[in-house]
Amino acid sequence: TYCVREKGFTYRQAGVDIEASERAVEGIKSLVKRTFDENVLSQLGGFSGFYSIPQEYKEPVLVSATDGVGTKIVLAQEMNKHNTVGIDLVAMCVNDVLTSGARPLFFLDYIACGKLDISVFKSIIEGIAAGCEEAGCTLLGGETAEMPGFYASSQYDLAGFCVGIVEKSKIINGSSIKKGDALIGLASNGVHSNGFSLVRKILKEKQIPLNEKPDNLARPLEEELLIPTKIYVKAVHSILEKIEVKGMAHITGGGIPGNLPRIFPSGLGAEIEKSSWTRPPIFELLQKWGEVEEEEMYKVFNMGIGFILVVDYSQGEKALSLLEELGEKAFLIGKVVEGEGVKFLS
Repeated sequence: TYCVREKGFTYRQAGVDIEASERAVEGIKSLVKRTFDENVLSQLGGFSGFYSIPQEYKEPVLVSATDGVGTKIVLAQEMNKHNTVGIDLVAMCVNDVLTSGARPLFFLDYIACGKLDISVFKSIIEGIAAGCEEAGCTLLGGETAEMPGFYASSQYDLAGFCVGIVEKSKIINGSSIKKGDALIGLASNGVHSNGFSLVRKILKEKQIPLNEKPDNLARPLEEELLIPTKIYVKAVHSILEKIEVKGMAHITGGGIPGNLPRIFPSGLGAEIEKSSWTRPPIFELLQKWGEVEEEEMYKVFNMGIGFILVVDYSQGEKALSLLEELGEKAFLIGKVVEGEGVKFLS
């Protein structure tokens, strides 16, 4: 004998609301289309995004990168502020693509959540679209996955994917870097998107309230920590048009010691003068609150330098002057030396 159900289970009962997802997509179409350029061949809603390679390239090389925002998302969720982490997501990818001299062409996002909140979703996409506009690239598509049972209903995670383009003859790979070359550091605007597991541990262990405004910060701690990662694309490409840049490094997880040596030829390293720039006060506070060793701080955080250019020493002052004209804070932070790794000088 079989029992017959009068009504079977639905996907909505399992925690996935397809209709809500469709409404969410409709609500962001205007944001996404704002980032489109003449090379976009597809419309929203298809299975794929189509993008035509710009005609001016003779030997185009596509450059790709993927990244996330890490546990900075936890703070965004705790503060119920979701319109900045989308910018972080774009920045982490386009700045990586930039290090080869490439221009970002298009960006795709992946949002996984426990339950889709349309207002949160729209806020995230607002940030992603804003980041794409700042980087000069198209938000070509994305995917949103409701995963009840895997994520809590209020939780979400983000991943981003960027494709850029560079002329084959103009790829920047660090191969021409030599001893004595100048290291030009472009200022970060805060913690960016790395080291937040340590940040959160410090705040929790020391019971520091997020709405606190320490005397040496210009804004409450919660606002300071959610400042989105700086996007360097337009400023750096302005520099590439005027001087030869031999190598570039995006200072993310691992700090300067973990990222700068990746672009050096074998047998070369760097000497960095810590006193050549002023560290943002947020790092002084985190170090003090967490009693973090100086060496550990430089391994975890950007410490105020978000991107580094390597140029011939004779071009160092010109690079600094051009960056200043572009409104960028930049510093001559050191030089290339024989050896391996990064040596910090006080």
